Amino acid sequence: MLLDKEKFAASFVADVAPAAAAFLADAQVPWGLEALNGAVTKPAWKSKSSWYLVATSDKMIPPAAQRAMSKRAGATMVEVEGSHAVYVSKPDAVAQLIEQAAKSLERTPR
Repeated sequence: MLLDKEKFAASFVADVAPAAAAFLADAQVPWGLEALNGAVTKPAWKSKSSWYLVATSDKMIPPAAQRAMSKRAGATMVEVEGSHAVYVSKPDAVAQLIEQAAKSLERTPR
């Protein structure tokens, strides 16, 4: 399954430059709905610290659902105005969250 290339930018990468959005639309690889049927027996978030970056303009996963998943995991949550591809459009925000997570783990006794 692929996203329609004509709708890709608006639904997946709305805050990415048009040339990059077109490239990403062309670079899609198929995914199947069976990917949603995987069984996780020991979710890492139940035993490890978690962080979650909510993309507040995400059209693929509603921000309310992201917040609920973050809360369920007990994650440290940060919100950023961005699309589903926030890692492309706001790499500094992603890096800051990763840095925050790494620094907090440095202070955690083992």
